[in-house]
Amino acid sequence: MNKPTLISFKLCPYVQRSVINLLEKNFDHEIKYIDLANKPDWFLKISPLGRVPALQVGEEVIFESAVINEYLDEVATPSLHPKDPLQKAKHRAWTEFASSLLVDNYVWTMSKDKAESDKRAEDITKKLGQLETILPTPKDGVLFFSGDTFHLVDTAYAPFFMRMDFLAKKNPSLDLIRSFPKIKVWSDTLLSRPSVKNSVLPEVPTAYIDYIKAQNSHLGGVL
Repeated sequence: MNKPTLISFKLCPYVQRSVINLLEKNFDHEIKYIDLANKPDWFLKISPLGRVPALQVGEEVIFESAVINEYLDEVATPSLHPKDPLQKAKHRAWTEFASSLLVDNYVWTMSKDKAESDKRAEDITKKLGQLETILPTPKDGVLFFSGDTFHLVDTAYAPFFMRMDFLAKKNPSLDLIRSFPKIKVWSDTLLSRPSVKNSVLPEVPTAYIDYIKAQNSHLGGVL
């Protein structure tokens, strides 16, 4: 099989999902970083929607992070999906829920005034409340989405938790996770995992905060 090349923007959480998957599988790969504000012509030719991630495998290109991760799960062992079809479908559904949280997080960080920012934070908090109710009980301070085993669905939430951690470390009042004990354990479990820690470049924590500040958003003013 050809060594795949993942086309990336270093701050993109959706790319990070695929990087975590590649690292979990010890999959030989390359990462090529681009500037989304100045997309190169070669990228626009291979990415129909002009978005990252895109995975180049030989002459073929796959786009959309969920599809890329499903492909990687099929071609490289071990599978990170549960074997039971019903549980697999449940994991896929909650992966979509993770995507909605990433959108909410982005809109929250970009909100221009306090009222809008507070409303977006409330939206995230409500969704975290939904998540808290469906998570199993942590065991020995460890928790993944379905208990004590890491699955593909966990790769979908790790980028969200990482960004929430970046914000909380800069300003503890922005820690929306602290009120949800099971989610807190889940977040800590994922953020301590080598594949998650190594899924971003070293400069990303600072670059993420700097990007928010550069947008003149409400959160940028309190970070």
